[in-house]
Amino acid sequence: VLGVIPKKTGLVHVFIKHTSASLTINENADPSVRFDFENHFNLLVSEKEKHYTHTFEGPDDMTSHIKSSLLGSSISFPVKEGLPCLGTWQGVYLCEHRNNAKPRKIVVTFIG
Repeated sequence: VLGVIPKKTGLVHVFIKHTSASLTINENADPSVRFDFENHFNLLVSEKEKHYTHTFEGPDDMTSHIKSSLLGSSISFPVKEGLPCLGTWQGVYLCEHRNNAKPRKIVVTFIG
């Protein structure tokens, strides 16, 4: 994403064109955050539940859509001179909710 941001000040908007993956900003300094994050979501929205009817693509089908809706399909963050103005510990996460991920497409828009 950073390679397409102009060397200006403004706002970057990132949108993922899928319903089974999501974007979020969270702590990026400690790898255990990512592990805990994924484990929590797998407990919160478990593939082991039998009440889902939208399972055409497998047991992760509906759960992927729910997780994606909880986190969202877009993020925005400020940019100064082409660099993200994130907090010291913040990072951008593309969260894959499928067990067997496919390539993902994102749209990056710069305003400024």
